[in-house]
Amino acid sequence: MTRGEQIRLTFLLALPSIFAQLSSCLMSYIDAAMVGALGSAQAAAVGLVSTTTWIFGSFCYANSSGFSVQMAHKCGSKDFAAARAVFRLGIRSVFLFSLALAALGLAISQALPRWLGGEELLWKDASAYFAIYAAFLPVLQVENFCVMSLVASGNTKISGLASIAMCLLDVVFNYIFIYMLGLGVAGAAIGTGLAILCAGVFLLYYILCRSRELGMRERNGARDSGSQDGIEDAGSREGCTGGCVGGDCCPEAGEGSTAEQRFSRPSVELVLSNALKITAPLWLQNLVSRGAYIIATVLIAPLGTIAVAANSFAIIAEGFCYLPGYGMQDAATSLVGQSLGAKKPELARGFARISIFSGAAMMGALALIMWITAPAIMGMLSSDPEVIGLGARCLRIEAWAEILYGVSIVAYGCCVGAGDTLVPSLINLICMWAVRIGLSLLLIPHFGLEGYWIAMATELCLKGLIFAARIRSGRWMRLRFNTEVQQRGSDGPRC
Repeated sequence: MTRGEQIRLTFLLALPSIFAQLSSCLMSYIDAAMVGALGSAQAAAVGLVSTTTWIFGSFCYANSSGFSVQMAHKCGSKDFAAARAVFRLGIRSVFLFSLALAALGLAISQALPRWLGGEELLWKDASAYFAIYAAFLPVLQVENFCVMSLVASGNTKISGLASIAMCLLDVVFNYIFIYMLGLGVAGAAIGTGLAILCAGVFLLYYILCRSRELGMRERNGARDSGSQDGIEDAGSREGCTGGCVGGDCCPEAGEGSTAEQRFSRPSVELVLSNALKITAPLWLQNLVSRGAYIIATVLIAPLGTIAVAANSFAIIAEGFCYLPGYGMQDAATSLVGQSLGAKKPELARGFARISIFSGAAMMGALALIMWITAPAIMGMLSSDPEVIGLGARCLRIEAWAEILYGVSIVAYGCCVGAGDTLVPSLINLICMWAVRIGLSLLLIPHFGLEGYWIAMATELCLKGLIFAARIRSGRWMRLRFNTEVQQRGSDGPRC
């Protein structure tokens, strides 16, 4: 594959994901603007618990990654039967985990705002928002798992369309529940949850009934022969989705696959073991690194309602710059995973370089726009002049870190695609606690909220440099999964 073809394929996968990120960013803007219109106190109530919602949402992402990386490797090696088996085991596993996560969230929802040091006038709205968010966690988990599964198979178009539809539905549901029914902050949580529910149902239907790589049906519409989980067929495809890297184009059903692959089905223990290798470091990272966000909230909360609201809105506004970074991250995860599954490490390295450079360059361009338009962006989210002024100053501080932050975002996706999650997780948590939190403790007493954002920008720059060094070293591609194929008729449970 030539360099030009690699660039074309990278953007072919990244663009739908970027549009999906755009819709997600717009959804955050819409939520923030609708809640912000209710007043600074309501906006601060949502901002108070937002870091905790990130932790719970990140657990859902980590759970999905453990299985989606394996699906990408199986699709890269054209073992679509095994990819389908991993999907079916994965969705059952992550759904059960999300039920436990939802129960935990509901259990702590009443006490959480008090634990975070928020003012008493924020407690009621903050508790209601977080409780509703927690109740929708199983829905969020299924939607996230389906999105990552489609990306792993090389299909970012459908997930992107679903995200755009979810954004539109969010506007409709928020208007109904916030304004027409007068539910305020709770209405925002309900509206967003219902929008995610609609997207999740559609994506699950598409994968099971329409996906060529992961679905239950063959080209002729029949179910996979052999068993419910598809033992015998190596995958039927009506045409290339654009995400194939294992060969010149996607094969028709069974072509290009060995007899061993067509009759392969990984054992439950094998899939879960590989998933745990990927997921466990991500759990640790989310628990420790996202825990640092909670500590940051505790440090910011005493600065007052204006600072909490400005911080919350500035974080949402900054998401504008992340669009190409996370879009390229999705493409890199899929392309690197499929390339390594096809035993083409140099191709994986090429995709990594293209994705990282492109993501960082585009984030840098958007950072320049954000620096120039920071007051206008904040003005769309809040009508309070103090919130707008403080938030704009924070955005201009952060703009200087966006290029290297883009490097770390996309490089992290490359590592996940290779199954390398332990070292990147350690990089994230050490930078978060030693640099961001350490500097925040020193700077916040002297510079207020702006001191926290200076600490954050410093940490993001350092993290980008470390990730660039790791990608350059090539050590991120050395992880090997247990990939023994179990034949039909051998002992042991299967997916």
